[in-house]
Amino acid sequence: MRSAVLRLTLTDFRCYGTATLTPSGGSVYLFGPNGAGKTNLLEAISLLSPGRGLRGAPLAEVGRRDPSEAEGAPWAVSALVSDGGEDLRIGTGVESRGSARRLVRIDGQPAPPSDLARRLRPIWLTPAQDRLFLDGAAERRRFLDRLVFAAEPLHAAHVGAYERALRERARLLAEEIPDIDWLRAVEARLAAAGALVCQARARTISALTEEIARRVDRPFPRAGLDLTGAWERQAAAGATPDEIESRLAEAFAAARGRDRAAGRALSGPHRGDLAAVHLEKGRPAGECSTGEQKALILNLVLAQAARLSRVDSEPNPILLLDEVAAHLDPGRRAALFDEIEALSLQAFLTGTDESLFETLKGRAMGVHVDASRLTALET
Repeated sequence: MRSAVLRLTLTDFRCYGTATLTPSGGSVYLFGPNGAGKTNLLEAISLLSPGRGLRGAPLAEVGRRDPSEAEGAPWAVSALVSDGGEDLRIGTGVESRGSARRLVRIDGQPAPPSDLARRLRPIWLTPAQDRLFLDGAAERRRFLDRLVFAAEPLHAAHVGAYERALRERARLLAEEIPDIDWLRAVEARLAAAGALVCQARARTISALTEEIARRVDRPFPRAGLDLTGAWERQAAAGATPDEIESRLAEAFAAARGRDRAAGRALSGPHRGDLAAVHLEKGRPAGECSTGEQKALILNLVLAQAARLSRVDSEPNPILLLDEVAAHLDPGRRAALFDEIEALSLQAFLTGTDESLFETLKGRAMGVHVDASRLTALET
């Protein structure tokens, strides 16, 4: 299903009092000095999907504020979006200063944030992800879960249910005499959600592995992917959700004493990890050069976008690429732009130098961003 942003409007969002961007469904490259507000525009688009967006910031911090203010103003992000041939308005924001309660409206009607996933599917790559293969497993799990969520929106609810049950179990185990019946019930919820999380992660890695194998003619290094978590490995090996759920419940029950002493659960889907190997070189991604790691991650994101773009019943992905072009040589930069166009995807790219987007001119809208002012280039 072809979907794209036709018009984006910001009100008291980050550095913007008011701002309007009108890409009319096409790709956009944003250029200007550091601190001008380019990434804020990408973040605004990312918030038109469930979750906290590409920065993962608390909602109370997103509103515009003076340096002396601890909490941001009420803010809003809205967009006119093409949705399967029809246009609709979607919006999100908060109504009071410092509020953490997010409101969503679709065509003027209140809606849960989860409904946004049926309208837009932004996929992003930011400088914060450059260290993906060097940082801890938690960052890779979050990256993986975001990839899963783009294809399976219910995954976010399953991860949330698992994390809530995990915290509740830890509180119960910390009590001097835990309520065993309550503990069993919590572990049952934990196991049920954990099994669904493992299955979804395994499905996504399998699909991405197949997609990456197709990308032999691309000028980007290919990653061999693997799940190192014991529970995800069971799912990848063919274990059913019921089998994983039963085994998880047994494992949590058996580990109560150990987990109580540690103050946390030492085993479970929350301990899994994503491993990647540079296929052409046969080296772990973490041992590759910085440039190779960035190219591996970019190819992974492009593979995800390519496979999702073929699902006619769901919205097309929208790519948000923050400062990506600057890290590519001219050949790979041109290849990136060509692939975006070949996949018929809408993309929003940022960079400090207009020359980075020379081969995009005439194919995308150029916008100069300076001191929170947007100036579209003449075509």
